[in-house]
Amino acid sequence: MKIDTFTKKIIAQSLKEDCIQKDPTSRLLIPPQLNTKAFILAKEDLVLCGLFLAKEVFRQVDPKIECKILIQEGQWVKKGNQVLKIQGNARSILAGERVALNFLQRLSGIATLTKKYVEAIEGSPAKILDTRKTTPTLRNLERYAVRVGGGVNHRFDLSQSIMVKDNHRALSGNLTDILEKLKKAKVPVIIEVETLKELQEALAAGARYLQLDNMKLKQLKNCVDYVRQIKGTKIILEATGGINLKNAGSIAKTGVDYLSIGALTHSAKAVDLSLEIS
Repeated sequence: MKIDTFTKKIIAQSLKEDCIQKDPTSRLLIPPQLNTKAFILAKEDLVLCGLFLAKEVFRQVDPKIECKILIQEGQWVKKGNQVLKIQGNARSILAGERVALNFLQRLSGIATLTKKYVEAIEGSPAKILDTRKTTPTLRNLERYAVRVGGGVNHRFDLSQSIMVKDNHRALSGNLTDILEKLKKAKVPVIIEVETLKELQEALAAGARYLQLDNMKLKQLKNCVDYVRQIKGTKIILEATGGINLKNAGSIAKTGVDYLSIGALTHSAKAVDLSLEIS
């Protein structure tokens, strides 16, 4: 992934937040001209993501630091494997250590969880989607991690599609009236439904992309079967709400096109990586 100006600013702010120029520990204990070699290694099995950020962290701390990527992003990494080699000034390496690891652990956590969901639905044509439930200012990076893990990005922001949810319906009237207003929309229209009756109403009003929200498995299957009987029109079905690693495979087998999972970005556990001086 190419690092844009915004991402560089996020890294710079993160380093500023950590007060890397005012570290009394390194100043008092580490000789200023001491050079060393270090490695970042996996402390658990994980899907690696974010090495380019770690490299940029160290570059911003000290342009003379050399980083060598040892394992490519997107791969499962076994516990104990080295993923990045770092050489340069010891104080500089220690100054960038925490920020580099924070980015790596966060993004690798998202990629790892996404990969687990992708593997959970293996054998079905369904795809795993993320959501907009991301960390403020980190959406672009977190959604990159979803792609690295094998997932697919949903709409990036509010501008990219129309998504009519329960609150919109509460304020805007029935589905027929809503879809009439949206006929001239120049972006995709997604309608959230919670029952078979709402699905039938949405289809009758012309909806072609339906988000099936928080449905029990039997209810979800009934909705999918109903839609798949309709000939001549492609209707996209997205399951959302209440999806976890235990039920994702069963949900995918109902025949939905997508499973959207907010947990990919709002609940992914940071994986364990550490920097070790060689």
